Amino acid sequence: MKYFSFFIGLFSVGVLLANVEKKYTQEEYVSTWKSVAIGQMIQYKIPASITMAQGILESGNGNSMLAIQANNHFGIKCHNWTGEKIYIDDDQKGECFRSYSSANESFEDHSKFLTERARYASLFSLKSNDYIGWAEGLKDAGYATNPKYPQLLIDLIERLNLNQFDEIGIETAIPTALLGNSTARVAEGQHAVKLHKNKIKYIVAKKGDTFYRISKEFSVGLWQLYRYNDFGLKKDILEEGDIIFLQPKRRKSKSAETFSINNPLSLRMISQIEGIKLESLMDKNNISSPDELLPRGEKIALK
Repeated sequence: MKYFSFFIGLFSVGVLLANVEKKYTQEEYVSTWKSVAIGQMIQYKIPASITMAQGILESGNGNSMLAIQANNHFGIKCHNWTGEKIYIDDDQKGECFRSYSSANESFEDHSKFLTERARYASLFSLKSNDYIGWAEGLKDAGYATNPKYPQLLIDLIERLNLNQFDEIGIETAIPTALLGNSTARVAEGQHAVKLHKNKIKYIVAKKGDTFYRISKEFSVGLWQLYRYNDFGLKKDILEEGDIIFLQPKRRKSKSAETFSINNPLSLRMISQIEGIKLESLMDKNNISSPDELLPRGEKIALK
């Protein structure tokens, strides 16, 4: 019996060590984090393929010491960071890296890192599925010192077919159901005015559009456009594909009772998708943070 217990103990230790030493493959990494990357693309306009490829490359498929001990999947160093820190030998001994309570926070911080720094601003003029331009632009902006960095990202994207997630992100950001089949009229200017399924006139922004330019084209007050569209901060530079309402949104849906979330979306995004006032959606669903990404499977009340 003692020998039996001894071998059982060895077996248990072996299983434990096997679990500790498990190395994740690139395919497993993609399967685990693809929906998070798509959600980041919808919110921040960073191609999901780029986010995934950088995560794979910087974290060694999630197996690096930095990823395991600090949930840091993108190798972001401290840089005025006030949160938790970890010190690891990298280019120099004992370098300071950001530490997160979860890998999701790392993905979110990666997006903010790119959007909040002027040196990466030119990347956001590229199309959301231009992963080659993004890969080269990251190197030019100084994200990495390795001269082969762009090609490493591109090779990962093309070998693992990561660009398929860019198309999902684009489709999710502007669902075809939003567009319907009806067009109210074609404007004399640049934009076709369409009729939203919630019976509101809207246009789809083109590259280089601003609220000011649209207000002049349709003789609508600039303050009205800001009021009709819940974009948060009053920005004037619009993204190609943004839905811009020319009339006030409704307080409820004229058709659907609920909105089912298939990929992470914020209430602000759903407000534009469904043509419902953001304030009304917040009240109906008792949600106080309109920019927080809501999880897959959640249902949002529209009436």
